[in-house]
Amino acid sequence: MAGLALCEPGHLYNILQQHRRVPRLAEPGYLCLLDARTQREYDESHIITARRIEQSPTGDYLVPDSEELGCVRYCVVYDCETSSLDCCDYEEEDKEKGSSASSEIENTDSSSICSQNAEEGTAVRYARSFEQFTRHPVLVLRGGYKRFSACYHFLRTQKILWMPQELDNFQPYPVEILPAKLYMGNFKQACDQQIQKDLKIKAQVNISEQPTTLFAEGDKNLHISVPDSLEADLFSTFGTICHFIESLELCSEMQNKHETTPGLCETALGLGDPNLWDNDHRRL
Repeated sequence: MAGLALCEPGHLYNILQQHRRVPRLAEPGYLCLLDARTQREYDESHIITARRIEQSPTGDYLVPDSEELGCVRYCVVYDCETSSLDCCDYEEEDKEKGSSASSEIENTDSSSICSQNAEEGTAVRYARSFEQFTRHPVLVLRGGYKRFSACYHFLRTQKILWMPQELDNFQPYPVEILPAKLYMGNFKQACDQQIQKDLKIKAQVNISEQPTTLFAEGDKNLHISVPDSLEADLFSTFGTICHFIESLELCSEMQNKHETTPGLCETALGLGDPNLWDNDHRRL
């Protein structure tokens, strides 16, 4: 068994933004995103590309195609606001006592956005039911839809079906280095006003050979003249970039993050883990 693991909202955000020649969401074996909330909640809004978990007439959760699960790189399940994997232990005790929690969940009426129907632990219970089919740990979104949608409201949708061409044309956002603080993207993303608005971008570092006006406020732009090449020397520019970031009062947060995330500075400049940040994100 691959087991279960909690997935931070920022991790799922970065999974959704991966891009090679086309967005990785278009790859059949890349992401299986499953919504364990009620039908009403799913219809109101859900995370882009998420599928709602189906249930049998008896209330049992239906496992997706086991062959699909065996090939998928990321399998993520979320409910309303589960924040721990421990809750599944209590659910197992309820099952042994003959509890009919699943039926009660479907019959409960609530008018709130995250109703009591999708009680904490639903995602964990469902993830347990198919972890045996996956090669990688099944990820349970920490804080569920409630927390993710509060952080990334622009990734909510009511769209249910996604055609392959729509996924091919999906426009990714910059990857996130520090939650709501520091992002890394490409030139096209840097010029996108909607992205600047959604992410509340206040300053930019432009790493390219030619200077370009990307932002209206000149004092919050830094241009680093470096060839767009894998052999380019970025290390010699670290001091200038760190001083600029320090002026934005992000330095202490980067230092704290660096203590638990080796290679943070390299990642921020496009020299990090190639499995998570592709070459397309080297220019900003």
